[in-house]
Amino acid sequence: METQDHKFRVAVDGSRLDQFLAGQDTGLTRSRLQRLIVEGQVLVNGATAKPSNKVRSGDLVTLSVPPPRPSSLEPQDIPVTVVYQDESLVVIDKPAGLAVHPGPGHPDQTLVNALLAMCPDIQGIGGEIRPGIVHRLDKDTSGLMMVAKTHQAHIDLSAQIKERQTTKGYLALVEGTPTPTQGKIDAPVGRHPRRRTRMAVVVGGKEARTSYKVRDQFQAHSLLELYLETGRTHQIRVHMAHIGHPLVGDTTYGHASPLVDRHFLHAFHLAFKHPVTGEPLEFRTGLPSDLAPALDVLRNP
Repeated sequence: METQDHKFRVAVDGSRLDQFLAGQDTGLTRSRLQRLIVEGQVLVNGATAKPSNKVRSGDLVTLSVPPPRPSSLEPQDIPVTVVYQDESLVVIDKPAGLAVHPGPGHPDQTLVNALLAMCPDIQGIGGEIRPGIVHRLDKDTSGLMMVAKTHQAHIDLSAQIKERQTTKGYLALVEGTPTPTQGKIDAPVGRHPRRRTRMAVVVGGKEARTSYKVRDQFQAHSLLELYLETGRTHQIRVHMAHIGHPLVGDTTYGHASPLVDRHFLHAFHLAFKHPVTGEPLEFRTGLPSDLAPALDVLRNP
Protein backbone atom coordinates (compact mmCIF):
# COMPACT_ATOMS: atom_id res chain seq x y z
CA MET A 1 0.00 0.00 0.00
CA GLU A 2 1.40 3.39 -1.03
CA THR A 3 1.44 6.74 0.77
CA GLN A 4 -1.84 8.63 0.27
CA ASP A 5 -1.40 12.34 -0.54
CA HIS A 6 -4.15 14.92 -0.04
CA LYS A 7 -4.08 18.63 -0.88
CA PHE A 8 -6.45 21.24 0.53
CA ARG A 9 -6.74 24.96 -0.22
CA VAL A 10 -7.68 27.10 2.79
CA ALA A 11 -10.69 29.36 2.15
CA VAL A 12 -11.09 31.12 5.50
CA ASP A 13 -8.51 32.63 7.88
CA GLY A 14 -8.09 31.78 11.53
CA SER A 15 -8.46 28.03 12.12
CA ARG A 16 -5.78 25.97 13.84
CA LEU A 17 -4.10 23.60 11.42
CA ASP A 18 -5.39 20.49 13.22
CA GLN A 19 -8.92 21.92 13.33
CA PHE A 20 -8.79 22.76 9.63
CA LEU A 21 -7.72 19.22 8.71
CA ALA A 22 -10.31 17.68 11.04
CA GLY A 23 -12.95 19.52 9.01
CA GLN A 24 -11.79 17.96 5.73
CA ASP A 25 -12.81 14.57 4.36
CA THR A 26 -9.69 12.65 5.33
CA GLY A 27 -11.32 9.78 7.20
CA LEU A 28 -8.81 10.31 10.04
CA THR A 29 -9.44 11.26 13.65
CA ARG A 30 -8.19 14.59 14.95
CA SER A 31 -5.72 12.84 17.27
CA ARG A 32 -4.22 10.93 14.33
CA LEU A 33 -4.02 14.12 12.27
CA GLN A 34 -2.18 15.81 15.14
CA ARG A 35 0.33 12.94 15.22
CA LEU A 36 0.89 13.24 11.47
CA ILE A 37 1.47 16.99 11.82
CA VAL A 38 4.03 16.42 14.58
CA GLU A 39 5.70 13.71 12.48
CA GLY A 40 6.15 16.19 9.62
CA GLN A 41 3.59 14.55 7.32
CA VAL A 42 1.66 17.82 6.92
CA LEU A 43 3.06 20.79 5.02
CA VAL A 44 1.65 24.31 4.81
CA ASN A 45 2.88 26.01 1.65
CA GLY A 46 5.67 23.44 1.54
CA ALA A 47 6.86 23.89 5.14
CA THR A 48 6.26 21.84 8.27
CA ALA A 49 4.04 23.34 10.97
CA LYS A 50 2.62 22.76 14.44
CA PRO A 51 -0.96 21.58 15.15
CA SER A 52 -1.69 24.94 16.82
CA ASN A 53 -0.46 27.07 13.90
CA LYS A 54 -3.16 29.20 12.31
CA VAL A 55 -3.88 28.80 8.61
CA ARG A 56 -4.72 31.67 6.27
CA SER A 57 -6.90 31.99 3.22
CA GLY A 58 -5.05 30.74 0.17
CA ASP A 59 -2.67 28.45 2.08
CA LEU A 60 -2.00 25.08 0.48
CA VAL A 61 -2.07 22.26 3.02
CA THR A 62 -0.56 18.94 1.94
CA LEU A 63 -1.26 15.82 3.99
CA SER A 64 0.69 12.61 3.46
CA VAL A 65 -0.74 9.48 5.05
CA PRO A 66 1.93 6.76 5.15
CA PRO A 67 1.05 3.09 4.72
CA PRO A 68 -0.27 1.57 7.95
CA ARG A 69 2.25 -0.01 10.28
CA PRO A 70 1.71 -3.67 11.10
CA SER A 71 -0.86 -3.81 13.87
CA SER A 72 -0.12 -5.24 17.29
CA LEU A 73 -3.72 -6.48 17.40
CA GLU A 74 -4.17 -10.22 17.06
CA PRO A 75 -6.75 -11.74 14.69
CA GLN A 76 -9.14 -13.87 16.75
CA ASP A 77 -11.77 -16.32 15.60
CA ILE A 78 -14.87 -14.77 17.17
CA PRO A 79 -18.25 -15.61 15.64
CA VAL A 80 -19.85 -12.52 14.06
CA THR A 81 -22.86 -12.50 11.72
CA VAL A 82 -22.02 -10.97 8.33
CA VAL A 83 -25.06 -9.34 6.72
CA TYR A 84 -23.30 -8.01 3.62
CA GLN A 85 -19.76 -7.96 2.27
CA ASP A 86 -17.90 -6.87 -0.84
CA GLU A 87 -14.38 -5.66 -1.63
CA SER A 88 -15.02 -2.21 -0.05
CA LEU A 89 -17.02 -2.84 3.11
CA VAL A 90 -18.68 -5.33 5.41
CA VAL A 91 -21.92 -4.96 7.38
CA ILE A 92 -22.15 -7.04 10.51
CA ASP A 93 -24.80 -7.73 13.14
CA LYS A 94 -22.81 -7.20 16.33
CA PRO A 95 -23.81 -9.33 19.32
CA ALA A 96 -24.22 -7.76 22.75
CA GLY A 97 -21.23 -8.17 25.05
CA LEU A 98 -18.68 -7.63 22.29
CA ALA A 99 -16.67 -4.41 22.54
CA VAL A 100 -15.97 -2.74 19.19
CA HIS A 101 -12.25 -2.14 19.80
CA PRO A 102 -9.66 -2.74 22.52
CA GLY A 103 -9.74 -0.50 25.57
CA PRO A 104 -9.33 -0.56 29.35
CA GLY A 105 -10.67 -3.88 30.64
CA HIS A 106 -10.84 -5.56 27.22
CA PRO A 107 -7.43 -5.63 25.49
CA ASP A 108 -8.64 -8.27 23.04
CA GLN A 109 -11.67 -10.43 22.19
CA THR A 110 -13.24 -7.41 20.45
CA LEU A 111 -14.99 -6.85 17.14
CA VAL A 112 -11.72 -5.50 15.71
CA ASN A 113 -9.97 -8.78 16.58
CA ALA A 114 -12.78 -10.67 14.85
CA LEU A 115 -12.59 -8.42 11.78
CA LEU A 116 -8.83 -8.90 11.46
CA ALA A 117 -9.44 -12.65 11.25
CA MET A 118 -12.28 -12.24 8.73
CA CYS A 119 -10.74 -9.45 6.62
CA PRO A 120 -6.93 -9.33 7.10
CA ASP A 121 -6.61 -6.47 4.58
CA ILE A 122 -8.34 -3.97 6.92
CA GLN A 123 -5.20 -3.85 9.10
CA GLY A 124 -4.35 -0.17 9.59
CA ILE A 125 -7.33 1.19 7.61
CA GLY A 126 -8.33 4.36 9.47
CA GLY A 127 -5.91 3.76 12.34
CA GLU A 128 -4.02 0.98 14.09
CA ILE A 129 -6.31 0.58 17.12
CA ARG A 130 -9.63 0.82 15.25
CA PRO A 131 -8.98 -0.58 11.78
CA GLY A 132 -11.97 -0.19 9.50
CA ILE A 133 -14.20 1.30 12.20
CA VAL A 134 -16.26 4.32 11.10
CA HIS A 135 -18.89 4.27 13.87
CA ARG A 136 -19.42 2.40 17.11
CA LEU A 137 -22.00 0.64 19.24
CA ASP A 138 -21.71 0.32 23.01
CA LYS A 139 -20.39 -3.04 24.18
CA ASP A 140 -23.84 -4.13 25.41
CA THR A 141 -25.75 -2.75 22.41
CA SER A 142 -26.40 -5.21 19.59
CA GLY A 143 -27.09 -4.62 15.93
CA LEU A 144 -25.92 -3.39 12.56
CA MET A 145 -22.54 -1.79 11.93
CA MET A 146 -20.70 -0.95 8.71
CA VAL A 147 -16.94 -1.42 8.51
CA ALA A 148 -14.60 -0.07 5.81
CA LYS A 149 -12.22 -2.51 4.11
CA THR A 150 -10.23 0.11 2.15
CA HIS A 151 -8.80 3.53 2.93
CA GLN A 152 -11.06 5.18 0.32
CA ALA A 153 -14.15 3.47 1.75
CA HIS A 154 -13.14 4.66 5.22
CA ILE A 155 -12.91 8.26 3.99
CA ASP A 156 -16.24 8.10 2.15
CA LEU A 157 -18.25 6.35 4.88
CA SER A 158 -16.79 8.67 7.55
CA ALA A 159 -17.81 11.66 5.43
CA GLN A 160 -21.36 10.32 5.03
CA ILE A 161 -21.65 10.01 8.81
CA LYS A 162 -20.19 13.47 9.41
CA GLU A 163 -22.56 15.01 6.86
CA ARG A 164 -25.50 13.07 8.35
CA GLN A 165 -26.25 11.21 5.15
CA THR A 166 -26.63 7.82 6.85
CA THR A 167 -29.69 6.32 8.53
CA LYS A 168 -29.23 4.64 11.91
CA GLY A 169 -32.37 3.24 13.52
CA TYR A 170 -32.73 1.54 16.90
CA LEU A 171 -35.31 -0.40 18.86
CA ALA A 172 -35.45 0.31 22.60
CA LEU A 173 -37.72 -0.87 25.39
CA VAL A 174 -38.24 1.94 27.88
CA GLU A 175 -40.02 2.41 31.17
CA GLY A 176 -43.41 4.09 30.82
CA THR A 177 -44.64 5.84 27.67
CA PRO A 178 -43.22 9.14 26.39
CA THR A 179 -45.59 12.04 25.85
CA PRO A 180 -46.09 12.84 23.03
CA THR A 181 -45.79 9.34 21.61
CA GLN A 182 -43.77 10.69 18.69
CA GLY A 183 -41.25 13.49 18.88
CA LYS A 184 -37.68 14.70 18.88
CA ILE A 185 -35.32 15.18 21.82
CA ASP A 186 -32.93 18.08 21.21
CA ALA A 187 -30.61 18.31 24.21
CA PRO A 188 -26.80 18.71 24.31
CA VAL A 189 -24.81 15.74 25.62
CA GLY A 190 -21.44 15.92 27.36
CA ARG A 191 -19.38 14.32 30.10
CA HIS A 192 -21.20 14.12 33.47
CA PRO A 193 -19.79 16.90 35.68
CA ARG A 194 -19.16 14.57 38.63
CA ARG A 195 -19.34 10.98 37.38
CA ARG A 196 -16.72 11.09 34.65
CA THR A 197 -17.48 7.64 33.23
CA ARG A 198 -21.03 8.75 32.45
CA MET A 199 -22.56 11.14 29.95
CA ALA A 200 -25.37 13.58 30.69
CA VAL A 201 -27.47 16.37 29.22
CA VAL A 202 -25.30 19.38 30.09
CA VAL A 203 -25.16 23.05 29.19
CA GLY A 204 -22.34 23.49 26.70
CA GLY A 205 -22.40 19.84 25.63
CA LYS A 206 -22.31 18.75 22.00
CA GLU A 207 -25.53 19.11 20.03
CA ALA A 208 -27.54 15.90 20.15
CA ARG A 209 -30.87 15.09 18.53
CA THR A 210 -32.86 11.85 18.73
CA SER A 211 -36.20 11.23 16.99
CA TYR A 212 -38.52 8.61 18.45
CA LYS A 213 -41.97 7.09 18.07
CA VAL A 214 -43.83 4.51 20.12
CA ARG A 215 -44.04 1.27 18.16
CA ASP A 216 -45.77 -0.86 20.80
CA GLN A 217 -47.25 0.03 24.18
CA PHE A 218 -47.57 -2.19 27.25
CA GLN A 219 -48.90 -1.67 30.75
CA ALA A 220 -45.73 -0.11 32.16
CA HIS A 221 -43.34 -0.12 29.19
CA SER A 222 -43.10 0.98 25.57
CA LEU A 223 -41.14 -0.29 22.59
CA LEU A 224 -39.69 2.68 20.74
CA GLU A 225 -38.24 3.12 17.27
CA LEU A 226 -35.51 5.76 17.42
CA TYR A 227 -33.34 7.48 14.82
CA LEU A 228 -30.17 9.41 15.50
CA GLU A 229 -29.48 12.75 13.84
CA THR A 230 -26.19 12.96 15.75
CA GLY A 231 -23.99 10.24 17.20
CA ARG A 232 -22.93 11.17 20.72
CA THR A 233 -21.68 8.61 23.23
CA HIS A 234 -24.64 6.91 24.97
CA GLN A 235 -26.95 9.41 23.22
CA ILE A 236 -30.17 7.35 23.21
CA ARG A 237 -29.63 6.10 26.75
CA VAL A 238 -28.93 9.61 28.07
CA HIS A 239 -31.81 11.24 26.18
CA MET A 240 -34.40 8.69 27.28
CA ALA A 241 -33.30 8.91 30.91
CA HIS A 242 -33.38 12.71 30.61
CA ILE A 243 -37.09 12.70 29.70
CA GLY A 244 -37.92 10.21 32.44
CA HIS A 245 -38.10 7.02 30.39
CA PRO A 246 -34.82 5.15 30.85
CA LEU A 247 -34.06 2.03 28.86
CA VAL A 248 -35.14 -1.20 30.53
CA GLY A 249 -32.09 -2.92 32.03
CA ASP A 250 -29.81 0.13 31.82
CA THR A 251 -27.91 -0.04 35.10
CA THR A 252 -25.97 3.15 34.30
CA TYR A 253 -28.82 5.54 33.52
CA GLY A 254 -31.73 3.58 35.00
CA HIS A 255 -31.76 0.29 36.88
CA ALA A 256 -31.61 -3.47 36.44
CA SER A 257 -34.67 -5.36 35.21
CA PRO A 258 -35.82 -8.99 35.51
CA LEU A 259 -36.84 -8.79 31.83
CA VAL A 260 -33.32 -8.57 30.37
CA ASP A 261 -29.69 -8.97 31.41
CA ARG A 262 -28.50 -5.79 29.63
CA HIS A 263 -29.95 -2.53 28.39
CA PHE A 264 -32.64 -3.14 25.78
CA LEU A 265 -31.16 -1.40 22.73
CA HIS A 266 -30.71 -2.88 19.27
CA ALA A 267 -29.50 -1.18 16.06
CA PHE A 268 -32.06 -2.68 13.67
CA HIS A 269 -31.86 -0.34 10.64
CA LEU A 270 -28.83 0.94 8.71
CA ALA A 271 -28.80 2.76 5.36
CA PHE A 272 -26.06 4.56 3.44
CA LYS A 273 -24.56 4.91 -0.03
CA HIS A 274 -21.96 2.49 -1.31
CA PRO A 275 -18.58 4.27 -1.00
CA VAL A 276 -17.55 3.35 -4.57
CA THR A 277 -20.71 3.01 -6.67
CA GLY A 278 -22.97 5.43 -4.79
CA GLU A 279 -25.70 2.80 -4.82
CA PRO A 280 -28.15 3.12 -1.88
CA LEU A 281 -27.74 0.22 0.55
CA GLU A 282 -30.27 -0.57 3.27
CA PHE A 283 -30.27 -3.29 5.92
CA ARG A 284 -32.63 -4.37 8.70
CA THR A 285 -32.29 -7.02 11.36
CA GLY A 286 -34.69 -8.45 13.93
CA LEU A 287 -34.31 -8.48 17.70
CA PRO A 288 -31.72 -10.94 19.00
CA SER A 289 -32.64 -13.94 21.15
CA ASP A 290 -31.72 -12.22 24.43
CA LEU A 291 -34.18 -9.33 23.87
CA ALA A 292 -37.16 -10.76 21.96
CA PRO A 293 -38.48 -12.88 24.87
CA ALA A 294 -38.97 -9.75 26.98
CA LEU A 295 -41.65 -8.56 24.56
CA ASP A 296 -43.39 -11.95 24.71
CA VAL A 297 -43.54 -11.63 28.51
CA LEU A 298 -45.04 -8.13 28.26
CA ARG A 299 -47.58 -9.17 25.62
CA ASN A 300 -48.70 -12.14 27.71
CA PRO A 301 -48.53 -10.99 31.34
